[in-house]
Amino acid sequence: MFPTSSRPRGRAALLTAALVSSGLAVFAVGTASPAAAATCPATAPGGASTPFRTVEAECSATNGTAIGPAYTQASLASEASGRQAVTLGQGQYVEFTLPAAANSINVRYSLPDGSSGRMSVYVGGTKLGSGLSVTSQYSYTDTPGIPGAKTHHFFDDSRLLFGQNAGAGTKVKVQLDSGDVGQATIDLADFEQVGGAGTKPADALSVTDYGATPDDSSDDTQAFRNGLAAARSQGKELWVPAGRFEIGSALQIDQTTVRGAGQWYTVLHGNNIFNNGSASGNIKLYDFAVFGSVSERNDSSPDNAFHGVLGAGSTVSGLWIQNTKCGLWLMSGASSNLTIENNRILDTQADGINFDGAVTNSTLHNNYLRNNGDDGLALWSNGQADSGNSLTDNTVVQPNLANGIALYGGSDNTVSGNLVQDTNALGGGYLVANRFSSVPLSGTVTLSDNTALRAGALDPNWQFGVGALWFDARDQAISGVAIKVNGFTAIDSPYEAIQFIDGNGAGKVVSGITIDGVTVRGTGTFVAQSQTQGSVSISNLTASGVGVTGTYNCPYPSSTPQMTFSGSGNTGWTGTWGDCSSWPAPNSGPPQPPQSGTNIARGKLTTASGSVGGFPPGNAVDGNASSYWESTNNAFPQTLTVDLGSASAVDKVTLKLPPSADWAARTETLTVQGSTDGSSWTTLVPSRGWTFDPASANTASAAFATTTQRFVRLNITGNTGWPAGQISELEVAAA
Repeated sequence: MFPTSSRPRGRAALLTAALVSSGLAVFAVGTASPAAAATCPATAPGGASTPFRTVEAECSATNGTAIGPAYTQASLASEASGRQAVTLGQGQYVEFTLPAAANSINVRYSLPDGSSGRMSVYVGGTKLGSGLSVTSQYSYTDTPGIPGAKTHHFFDDSRLLFGQNAGAGTKVKVQLDSGDVGQATIDLADFEQVGGAGTKPADALSVTDYGATPDDSSDDTQAFRNGLAAARSQGKELWVPAGRFEIGSALQIDQTTVRGAGQWYTVLHGNNIFNNGSASGNIKLYDFAVFGSVSERNDSSPDNAFHGVLGAGSTVSGLWIQNTKCGLWLMSGASSNLTIENNRILDTQADGINFDGAVTNSTLHNNYLRNNGDDGLALWSNGQADSGNSLTDNTVVQPNLANGIALYGGSDNTVSGNLVQDTNALGGGYLVANRFSSVPLSGTVTLSDNTALRAGALDPNWQFGVGALWFDARDQAISGVAIKVNGFTAIDSPYEAIQFIDGNGAGKVVSGITIDGVTVRGTGTFVAQSQTQGSVSISNLTASGVGVTGTYNCPYPSSTPQMTFSGSGNTGWTGTWGDCSSWPAPNSGPPQPPQSGTNIARGKLTTASGSVGGFPPGNAVDGNASSYWESTNNAFPQTLTVDLGSASAVDKVTLKLPPSADWAARTETLTVQGSTDGSSWTTLVPSRGWTFDPASANTASAAFATTTQRFVRLNITGNTGWPAGQISELEVAAA
């Protein structure tokens, strides 16, 4: 166990939640079962484009024991990607199949506390001479100064080059042989085809010319300082060749480029490599790794790969950062027009990247973050606003004490194209808030085309769920700002999808939020959960798999008015929780695979080749048999297609027309087709007449052999009752 000091400056990017409620039942930890029984977790598009492919252990061959799914903080499986992993004992293995050619592996693992050693690796059946070095040194973190922050941060990463190329389909086995560690839990493996080491640019200065010596454990700090000074004075780059260099005390940098041979080759080892109290800018950091040895979180110590000021026009690109407190913590002065992109930030004790005030017009793009001990990406307008920044196409996986992406105050910032998955404990997926004494939100804040996968969690202090997307007026009302959310997708949210709250329990207003074009697929409780007053517009939100009911609207204190919801075009989420004195438990825990016979088309995205006004395709999956879709008239054939959201086992289709005597008997001639990709189709039910008769509730169905499809399409070629396709309900049954 590793204690931490309390943070003297107050914010610390920590969610020290002071929310008010009672009594939500928590999820039970999943019991161990054979790995063969594990279900591969859902995946989602979006986020960073990475050079590696990730394969989950629970989706691979193994003779180990599957754990999870679990959602309870301080349980091992709850911190795994997909909330599942595989535990190995001596002689047991996980055998991954390469999805693409690779010559390297990076394994996310957990060991029992206080252990270290190695795990064996086999490629194509041949054991590599060097295995993976593993340790629990950077795991089992305690943060006693933070209410609800139990022991957490169980996983770490270890990487290895094979020394050979392995083609797609090759079996790569991680096994605990004699002499290896006695037990390990494997979450996943990243596989990458790593290119050769980079070479020194012709006009660059090499740090080795100033006395730096790789791989010998000697302190290279002074050599780096001398090289940085020479490079700046000569206007040249500082080259750092392959090897591990020891940086015993922090370097200062300004108006200088440092370039490594690649993040798999050049390693700077130290807990705080760069620390700038001031800088004018034009700092360029390219293509190397920073590995720290930070085994506890001490917020009085700047144990970050980069700490301080980047100035104007700086770039940080192609870095691998691991086992520091934070990746980049920007503070102590203004930084602007930064580009921070293509970085991999793993296993930090606190935030991945934090803009701690006065960072403007900068871009965080295509970064991959995993297992951060606090927020993955945070803009904290501390003292001065972070303004005009763009957070685009980043992936954040398993931040285990806070949010995936958080905006604490600030103005005119944009968050787009990101993926956040498997959040835990004191945070949610995406947070927009007036919190931690930040400069209040102002201007226009835009969130567009972001995805949250299994994001949100139970707040362990106050025992209610935190949303995949949430808005918090803890310090002061959210007003006088335009917050626009477009194209948000929330998948398998353990609790609510969207939340509005005054985390200080004073009922401050949340307003100025416009949400449009959202897809919610699976919630443990609600689509929208409001615990304060205000007004919010939600339009064109399509929901399915809602755990309890559509809306929770119970302000605290109860004497304040309820949230006013406006908007139109919403489907799949009706009803409001009626008992504000209690909290419902999530319906059977986080969303589970549907039971056989369940209609999995309801509320899903539906399209058609054509429709007439007032009878859109969404009417065919809204659960209301009295509303219906009607195609363009006098123009057969016509199609109606439902996207089930993911590949699903199905075995029956039921079609309905309105159950009214006004709808005389008729026969529609149609084919039922299925597709896994929306472009190539197979026939599930051949073309035939489907007869709808008021005497049998205008319902017809057809069963077929179980098949796995994502899209189901009706191809309609005739209708004896009207010259158009007409369907009031298209139901697809789970097998």
